[in-house]
Amino acid sequence: MVKPWLGDRWWRWLQAIAGLAIIAFVVRYLVRNWTAIRTEPVQWDINVGWLALYLLVVLATFALLAESWRRMLAGWGARLAFVEAARVWVLSSMGKYLPGKVWSLAGMAMLAERRGISPVTATASALLLQVVSLGTGALLVGATGVATLESHRPGAKVALVVIVLGSIAALVVALSPPFARRLRNALGRMRRTGAPRGAGEGEQGGMNDAEPAQRVTPSIGAVGFGVAANLVAWGAYGFALWCLAQGLLPAANLAFRDAIGGFAGSYIAGLLFLLAPGGLGVREGVLLWMLQDRIGPANALALAGVSRIGMTVADLLAALPFVLWLRRRNGE
Repeated sequence: MVKPWLGDRWWRWLQAIAGLAIIAFVVRYLVRNWTAIRTEPVQWDINVGWLALYLLVVLATFALLAESWRRMLAGWGARLAFVEAARVWVLSSMGKYLPGKVWSLAGMAMLAERRGISPVTATASALLLQVVSLGTGALLVGATGVATLESHRPGAKVALVVIVLGSIAALVVALSPPFARRLRNALGRMRRTGAPRGAGEGEQGGMNDAEPAQRVTPSIGAVGFGVAANLVAWGAYGFALWCLAQGLLPAANLAFRDAIGGFAGSYIAGLLFLLAPGGLGVREGVLLWMLQDRIGPANALALAGVSRIGMTVADLLAALPFVLWLRRRNGE
């Protein structure tokens, strides 16, 4: 147990150092350019229509990603209605606001099991879609925002290529039946080791981890839908950021292409830095890097801040109906 503990400790230290370096860069940038930021006018012009469209697009994107997870489950032979899948996906995603990123997966496994879905299948499908998300996001950043990112962080192009190729390789390996069996067995052992006695019983009786009736690997159609859904989702998130800029900072003249690249690049950075809850600080810093030359440092800083607020509001709006439903059901 010594070597794994040391490895995990050093990995956490490396992430902490990387995150602090990003935050330090942002602080240093703000200090050096504070005069320019302060003197550069930020022309706020609130348009409720654009802001409403922003929230609608983000919520629709959440629904698309929940559907992609539901179809990935179906590709493994596990069936779940859309409303139930959306409930599990939305509520478990709130775990991203806790340090470590594992809480979303843990919450998804627990909530899925209560609906009769194997937590092993739920976790494996979420991990596979995370790989798809990183690969498709890096691909879009390469197509829309790599030049801007490279100008501030030399080597960014290489990092994006590594992410794309690594994601493709991970997908190929994950679709290999021998590896898929080992992964499912490993997830099953981890769950049995960490779960208290009787924890496997859910609302509908739970399911056994072995699940002999299910596929070893998901169907190609389910994986293909996941890839297409994530490509659309990254574009939709970029469109939402563009709508947010139109609704608050129309004078900044944010281009749609820059919005896609900026959002995808910043979100990927937040995903990769596991210790930052919801990518806090990391996403804002990368978005500032990528947009400051396009719309000015003051506008980029303002947009990064309101984007964080907007995504948090969207998360809360998405979770609210399911939370109220749970409270009403528990009160019966």
